[in-house]
Amino acid sequence: MNNSPQRPPMKNSYTRRNRKHFGQFLFLVFFVLFCVIVGRFAYISIGKKVQNVNLSAAAQRLYTANETLKAKRGTIYDANNQPIAEDTSVYSLYVVLDKRQTGLNGQKLYATNKEKIATVLAKYLPISRKKALATLNPSNKNAFQVEFGTAGQNISLSTKQKIQSYHLSGINFVQQESRLYPNGVFASHLIGLAQAQTANGQTTLKGTMGIEQAFNKELTGTDGSQKIKKDMYGYQLPGTKQKYKKAQNGDNVYTTLDTRLQTLLETEMSSVQDQVKANSMNAVLMNAKTGAILAATQRPTFNATTKSGLNQVWRNTLVQDAYEPGSTMKIFTLASSINSGHYNGNATYQSGRYTIGNQVVPDWNTSGWGTITYNKGFAVSSNVAMAHLEQQMGAKTWKSYIKRFHFLQSTNSGLPGELSGNIAFTRPIEQADTAFGQGIQVTVFQMMQALSAISNNGQMMKPYVISKVVDPNTHKTVKSYSPTTVGQPVSASTAKAVRKHMEDVVYKSYGIGSDYKMSGYKVAVKTGTAQVSNGSSGYLSGDDNYLYSVAAMVPANNPKYVMYITMKQPHLGSKTATQLLASIMKPVMARALQEDTTATTKTVKMPTVTGKTVTAATKQLTKAGATVTVLGSGTQVKQQSVSAGTSLYDQQRIFLSTGGTVTLPSLTGWSKGDVVKLAQLVGIKLTVNGDGYVTKQSLKSGATVASGSNLTVTLKQNK
Repeated sequence: MNNSPQRPPMKNSYTRRNRKHFGQFLFLVFFVLFCVIVGRFAYISIGKKVQNVNLSAAAQRLYTANETLKAKRGTIYDANNQPIAEDTSVYSLYVVLDKRQTGLNGQKLYATNKEKIATVLAKYLPISRKKALATLNPSNKNAFQVEFGTAGQNISLSTKQKIQSYHLSGINFVQQESRLYPNGVFASHLIGLAQAQTANGQTTLKGTMGIEQAFNKELTGTDGSQKIKKDMYGYQLPGTKQKYKKAQNGDNVYTTLDTRLQTLLETEMSSVQDQVKANSMNAVLMNAKTGAILAATQRPTFNATTKSGLNQVWRNTLVQDAYEPGSTMKIFTLASSINSGHYNGNATYQSGRYTIGNQVVPDWNTSGWGTITYNKGFAVSSNVAMAHLEQQMGAKTWKSYIKRFHFLQSTNSGLPGELSGNIAFTRPIEQADTAFGQGIQVTVFQMMQALSAISNNGQMMKPYVISKVVDPNTHKTVKSYSPTTVGQPVSASTAKAVRKHMEDVVYKSYGIGSDYKMSGYKVAVKTGTAQVSNGSSGYLSGDDNYLYSVAAMVPANNPKYVMYITMKQPHLGSKTATQLLASIMKPVMARALQEDTTATTKTVKMPTVTGKTVTAATKQLTKAGATVTVLGSGTQVKQQSVSAGTSLYDQQRIFLSTGGTVTLPSLTGWSKGDVVKLAQLVGIKLTVNGDGYVTKQSLKSGATVASGSNLTVTLKQNK
């Protein structure tokens, strides 16, 4: 039996104490953490902020959709309420090459058939298949995507849809806000441009020239907005209200331009410009009684749709160019002389040269016409005659009439950058020079305004191109523009007498304007030839350094229309400047007079006949009063020359393309404009001789026409 004493369990007691203390420590740690977390949640719930971020506001933003509702820029219309500038969407194209781009279902989102893509793009875009294929195979093999420069930009919706119809993977489009000018070259500098500009992340259209710039404030709308509360799936939360502010579209601007006349004027101007390559040209047709501008254009110009030619000149030369008008200024010298009581038309003077001080005023015909009357002097455009008239009136009287005709001051057209002109009028020779249009600078609009006083029996009308501005949201007219009399520089009897003298320019045997004769109407005309300034103190020399012009009023006894054309520094060939200007004036004036006689007829809109049979389409259009010409041997209409909804004038020629073999119709009696349109549609090269209506054609009626064929037509005033 072991009776030795046992040791106490010291080790177990120590271990228990350590465990107890460790447990207390852990409890304390967890308690502190719990307090921190509770405190943090309490702070967040009360303060609503984490790291200075307001959680409530962030949640609101996360579950609130803010959407900008874009306002539409106002539309610019012609006199027949047809749009000539309106909002549209255009697209830019790019092609994804990265083979990692696939959809959720494994769909390939990159280009899988580059050959086919190149073929399709070459068909619908201005790019060759070879260049498109080279773009699709860049030197950088890791390129994510490729673009196609200007060829892949400004793509219309219809072209986009045609490309998409092939369902080619990898092709993508980006939508952009743009402006549509459906008529292309159509008073381009006068109408102007609106181009996309980005500021503060927002892209808007802003007018950069012409009416688009002058009426930018009215045309620009006010964007709206839409705000909704949504759940995590994007649906509006029940019980919440949508905050909505409607977009206010920009005002619509209505012009006085007549599309039919404007289109013809563009055609005739381009025809002459192609022949002479003038430094610049201007042409304006105006209502003689009201001052409304019916057609106006300039050269160089640009295609507002493609922007081709835009880099040649940005100025609207109708108001932003001042020039020496030359002999058309003699209209106002004669009017001032008659109205001030100094004119004696039967008195005679020695033509050829006239010395003032130590300076000589020469006639354009330096040998003169001998001793002639002042009446004849005006008809032959004698500078010496006008210098005599200025001397007889006196410089003070002549200067007062210059002001009465509102030269040297803006017409207040409202168009950007309008000039006032200037004059050199200190020395006697300078004062005499202004009497025949040298030493005084004017604008085209100033000339139109002054000419209205002669055409409108003394009442001078302000030229205007805007008829009204309408709010599309309320359909109310917010601004209206009507005929405005701005003065009466001469009496009615003086204006009538001046027009009689302008008739002499055309109809007297010695007159120099016989090329302006029109069948069925008496024409009052004054031609002009001015030397072009060298920019310092003299004039350029050479046959090509003149500004040729014409002012015409028809009918002469009671004008309905005034037309003014200038042609600066043309390279004349076999035709004279008078013949060239007449080839513009006469067809445009004739169509205006024709349109005037049918103005009371009911307006008919062009229907959609594409897709119909030729028989049905012809019957429908003939019933509407149109003249139908079918191009091709097909039985179904594939294309119509006039867009649906366009206002038709009586007996307007409509071309219906059907595909197949195209044969040339009989062109006898056709107008120049119709022949030009035919040549454009068929792709033939056209040469036009004469003015008026077709009497001869080089290719016989019924001959098969191929693209590139040559056609020559002869026109005469036989209708």
